[in-house]
Amino acid sequence: MKQTSNSLGQLKQRSEFLFVRAGRYRAEAGLVIQMRANPIHSDIRVGFTATKKIGNAVIRNRAKRRMRQIARTLLPKLGYNGHDYVFIARNGTVQRPYALLLDDARKALLRLSQDSKT
Repeated sequence: MKQTSNSLGQLKQRSEFLFVRAGRYRAEAGLVIQMRANPIHSDIRVGFTATKKIGNAVIRNRAKRRMRQIARTLLPKLGYNGHDYVFIARNGTVQRPYALLLDDARKALLRLSQDSKT
């Protein structure tokens, strides 16, 4: 079932991120998206991460800001209620043009939704 409101829940604790890691994922050129159904929560929840391999704190924060905007744009349309999502930055997340990054996320979310139906 698709989400109808624009509010997204947040993943904050490490255990929540580890829970999602055990689900499905899709890697694209600009980012990686992990998804897992969560029977406890009925809304869409999302978390963001960028490792130190990406760069210093300024670069990591910029990558997370870009991914947050993408999640706000795409998850209300392409996300499923009762699922948790984790967006992971890659080396090219900050340098990649926003339109291509948005396209990467759209492709990943569509592929994940197709995989979850089978």
